[in-house]
Parts: sequence; structure tokens; C-alpha cells
Amino acid sequence: MRAWTAPDVPALPRAGRPAPVLVHDSTTRTLVEAAPGPTARLYACGITPYDATHLGHANTYLAFDLLQRAWRDAGKTVLYTSNVTDVDDPLLERAAATGVDWRELALEQTELFRADMTALRMLPPATWTGAVEAIPEVVAAVTAMLDAGAAYRLDGDVYADLAADDAFGTVSGFSREEMLALFGERGGDPDRPGKRHPLDPALWRGEQPGDPSWDGGVLGPGRPGWHIECAVIARDGLGLPFDVQGGGADLLFPHHEMSSSHDRFLGGAPRAHVHAGLLSYQGHKMSKSRGNLVFVSRLLGSGVDPMTIRLALLAHHYREEWEWEDDALRAAQRRLDTWVKAVTSTHDDGEPAGEVLDEVRAAMADDLDTPRALAAVDRWAANPGGDADVVVAAVDALLGVEV
Repeated sequence: MRAWTAPDVPALPRAGRPAPVLVHDSTTRTLVEAAPGPTARLYACGITPYDATHLGHANTYLAFDLLQRAWRDAGKTVLYTSNVTDVDDPLLERAAATGVDWRELALEQTELFRADMTALRMLPPATWTGAVEAIPEVVAAVTAMLDAGAAYRLDGDVYADLAADDAFGTVSGFSREEMLALFGERGGDPDRPGKRHPLDPALWRGEQPGDPSWDGGVLGPGRPGWHIECAVIARDGLGLPFDVQGGGADLLFPHHEMSSSHDRFLGGAPRAHVHAGLLSYQGHKMSKSRGNLVFVSRLLGSGVDPMTIRLALLAHHYREEWEWEDDALRAAQRRLDTWVKAVTSTHDDGEPAGEVLDEVRAAMADDLDTPRALAAVDRWAANPGGDADVVVAAVDALLGVEV
């Protein structure tokens, strides 16, 4: 699958030893240097393309765009892989409800997502793989799990046997009761008769009338489960184990718990799990089921500057749970206008530009603290001094904002 075009990222001057980039690991609940080596490997779970791209999506992918920028500035080679779940129940249901072929809907929404990511200057993944594209590899992985006794058949479907994974539950740290409740709410089937354990996730779904299916070899015709899809795509794009598995906070369980379990069988679980906070709108979490969504494409279509959207999101720490207010764009536009004016208004006794770069770098290395980084640029813009080009480059390279 073709990703979008990468924005140019200016190189910044480097003096002294770069600070390690620390991020919050949802498993240990501590700040960790998730990628201590020269190469940083990131997998961010992608969209199900039936209604893209709302601001919740943008907020999540912005977090991992920022992480890549901080890593790159620290001198690391970054490998980034993501996916598109281009066959799944919500997509099929939306296609049926609207009378559109599910393949056309997936292509249309994937292209819209691609355009939105380009406008927002998000760094693209080096490998961007659709679930349909990965089916042969998923079939091979599920077959290997069956052969190893880590999976079992049930009425044409195949389930992972979580009893084979002693480390299951260590990613989220949730109790059995919490896991059962969330599994049922988030696409699982804890009450299905015949399963060995209520939490066992589907690896392969046998063919159903009216649903798309593919040749699964010894598995029979069908389609992949959600969690194994990401596990296989991450393995093939990055190798196992990799450094960071990322996504929205609602993916911690079951998705990241389950996919990490599969990764342990395939070659090794991710070293850290990083999650972006969820946005609310009109008093509720922004969600497709509720319909309280603010779409990036509609904002762009109404003439909103994409850098204003980016700045509105950057005003909040990536892990923060917050409510989108319509005046957020006005505040972001005022900030952008102030920065643009400051670039052409420098004077000798103003705030030194080099200090701004140091402060933005320090903020980003400290769990991607964008409010702190914005505050540093705001102070400079209120009394701009020194080489404005240094500030412009820092804001571009580390925050992804063109001034």
C-alpha cells in the first residue's frame, strides 16, 4: 500500500550529547527510554477506513509523528510501520448500510486519510500495509500457532489459546473482571460457547454468507482476526521485538494486550506501549458509534489552515484526555499569526533563538511535552531576538509546524 509523501524535515544544529527521548510506557507506568539503540522501531495501529479522519485520529498520529521527530533529532534511524484494517465488521456494516461496495468504501476513506496526513505534515510509515494485503502472512502465522498448540479450531474459526502464554495480562495489568468487561465492549466475544477461555481472541474467522473471504489453506476460507493482523504486519515491517507499539488509549486492552501475546509467539513482544489520550466533543468521547466527530477534511475544506489544526492539538500533552472546543482553532490561529509576525520582527536585545531550540528539544525529550515547547516559542515570539531561522527550523523539525 502506498503511503503519503513525506514532508521535508530540516536538520538542526547539534551541540553536545543529545538527551535521551523518554516516553510514558503504559505497562510500567513510568518514563522509559523506549529506543536506547541507534535504530528506533515504531508500530502505530492504523485506521479502519470507513469514516476517516476525525480529530481523535489526528491527535493519535500526531503523537507518533512527534516521537519520530524527537528520535530523528537525537540522531537515531527511525523505522515506522503502520497498517490499514481494510476488512473488518464495522467497515462491512457501513458499506451495507450505505449501499457501497466495501472495497470502494475502504479505498475512498484510505485516500482521504492519506490526504489528511499529508496536509497535517505527518511523517509517513516506511511500510503501510493493509489487512487484505497481509492475508497470506496471517494464514502462515495462524497455521504455525495451530501446529504449536497455541491455537485451536472452533466451528470453522481459529482462536488463540491464551493458556499457552504465561505473560498474558502483563501489558495492561488489568484484572480478569476488567479484561472481561472491556473485551465484550471492544469487539470481543467472551460469551461464545465452546471457547477454552472467554478472553481467547479470534485469529481466523471462517467464511460467512455474504462476507468477503480468502483462501486460508488448511484454515479454510475466511478472513483474519484484528489482533493477529497487527502482530504480523508489525513483525514483517520491523522485526521482533521492536521498541514501541502505539495507538489511542482505548487500544491498551484488548488490542495491544492480544497483539503483544501473538508477537511473543511470533518472535518477541514490543518493549514499550505508548498511548495517546482520547478526545471528547459535546460532552462525550469522540467516537464513530456516537457520531460526535470533527473531521479534518471538513475543517480543511472550510479553509482552516492545517497548521492551525496541528497547533490546536499540540496545545495539549499527547496523553491528556480533553474536550475539543470550537474556539481552539481561533486560539491556535492567533498563536500562529504571532509566530509569523515575530519571524520578521527580531531585534538585538530580544530572547536568544538558541535558547528556544534548547528548551524545545528538552521539552520533546521529556515525554513529548508540547505545551512546554509551545510556551518556549511563545516567550521568544513576545520578544524575538537572535537568528529567527533557528526558531523556524526548530518549530518545523520538532513540532512539524511551518511558520
